[in-house]
Amino acid sequence: MTSMTRLSATAISLLLLTAPAFPQTPGGRITLVEQPVPIRQEGTVRVQSNVNLFLPGPSGDGEEAQKLRDRARRTVYEMAAHECDLLREVIAKDCRLESINVNINVARQYGQQQDGFNVNGSMSMQITLK
Repeated sequence: MTSMTRLSATAISLLLLTAPAFPQTPGGRITLVEQPVPIRQEGTVRVQSNVNLFLPGPSGDGEEAQKLRDRARRTVYEMAAHECDLLREVIAKDCRLESINVNINVARQYGQQQDGFNVNGSMSMQITLK
């Protein structure tokens, strides 16, 4: 074996040994799954909060229904802002709101329950502990 062939074989062997392992699907295809690693500073914690509520009222396409949807989103946004205030009172030196999600679904159930909207909200904050 020539020295160039040996060098190439050694290099390929080292690459195979240092390459990350990839999960394989039953068909033999390689699937690469990357997951971002959150950057954490010393003494920081990620806090997540969820809220579910029902707002009774018109649920159609009219102006009153639009006002109710706006009120639903505003309620979740105000809750997110208050969540940082509450965290500062209890355990946080600093609080930074990272994300807010709001889902509004029509709740037209005939019978006992009124028309309105089911509102689901979630929020994520990054805090520095006291």
